Amino acid sequence: MRGNYRIRKKDIESIARRKKIQGCVSFLASMLLFFLCAKNVDGAAFLLHETLPGFPMKISKGAYSAEMKESYSEEPQEDEDAQIEPEPEAVPVYGVSIEESMVAYNAEDLLGVNDISLQPETDISQSSVPKTDLSTLADLEKLRDFAYLQKSFYTTSSTTMITPDLFDVDKFMSADLKIDNTVSGPKILIFHTHSSEMFKDSNPLNPMDGIMGVGEKLSQILSEVYGIETLHHTGRYDWINGAVERDGAYERVEGDIKKILADNPSIQVSIDLHRDGVKENIHLITSENGIKMAQVMFFNGISRIKKSGTLQRLDSFPNPYLEDNLALSFNAQLAANSLFPDFTRRVYINAYRYSLHMLPKSMLIEVGAQTNTMEEAMNAMGPLAKILTTVIN
Repeated sequence: MRGNYRIRKKDIESIARRKKIQGCVSFLASMLLFFLCAKNVDGAAFLLHETLPGFPMKISKGAYSAEMKESYSEEPQEDEDAQIEPEPEAVPVYGVSIEESMVAYNAEDLLGVNDISLQPETDISQSSVPKTDLSTLADLEKLRDFAYLQKSFYTTSSTTMITPDLFDVDKFMSADLKIDNTVSGPKILIFHTHSSEMFKDSNPLNPMDGIMGVGEKLSQILSEVYGIETLHHTGRYDWINGAVERDGAYERVEGDIKKILADNPSIQVSIDLHRDGVKENIHLITSENGIKMAQVMFFNGISRIKKSGTLQRLDSFPNPYLEDNLALSFNAQLAANSLFPDFTRRVYINAYRYSLHMLPKSMLIEVGAQTNTMEEAMNAMGPLAKILTTVIN
């Protein structure tokens, strides 16, 4: 019995030693696993920082690739030649401010990268339709032929159609589009229903490095070069809870724009400035005096939709200023054809009213597309300002 007892005691001591060893191994394995997990997270964060500074991305399980691992460094070396860009200044706005909107969002939400299918104004399949330049008196006589007008002057969405009663050239030509520049206060309002629209090389961290910055340039030229006081509104209406949200943007913008117009009765022209979306192989580019610039397109929504071959009013979206809108874009296109023949695309006609129903002289203008650079878009503001002042002065 004592011998058997000693054997069992030895066995117990051996088992205890094994358990102790296993415990140490388990502890070391846990520590190693913790370290690897921590390294995994840091590695992903480092790669994403290098790709889109400040923009976290969604990483699914198993998405930590070999490329991420190779890009990870315990202590990233500083680039001595790198220039640190100053943070953009906050701009006061009526709606969601630029400063408040500069929060993290997903890379797939960056406009100018993956947003072509989300363009609500134009049909990208029609973006390369060539334009017929019309500016002489002989050309104007041709435009009285409705079939010629339809074919040569406008691009029409498949959702609607143009009719002779709406598109009367003589009415357009006789419209009084001049503004009174003697009254005190701003005469022109520039805003952006889609403020997050970016260009090919825009910095998505900075809202002013997209269409909003282009609007600031246009405002500056109109005010300083042509002496027409211009108000640039930088509210953001396609930005909800830290992400791009275009649905409902035209409804959200309306309240603030109406308030601005009520607060500034001197405003006589409103411009909703956008950036278009086209197929990636299309580059909307022209040149004036050797300077490359984005092409521009005037746009109208006519609050009428095509059903069974007939044109029906959208009674829930009335626009009492439709005739004024159409006359303004028509005359702007004529001025562009005369001053800068290759600068504009055809006037685009779509079914809905967009932001064109709050002031008689309302315009929606598309500047270039996501395939243009920011510089090309900025360069286009000089000719655009000249065209606008030609029409309204």
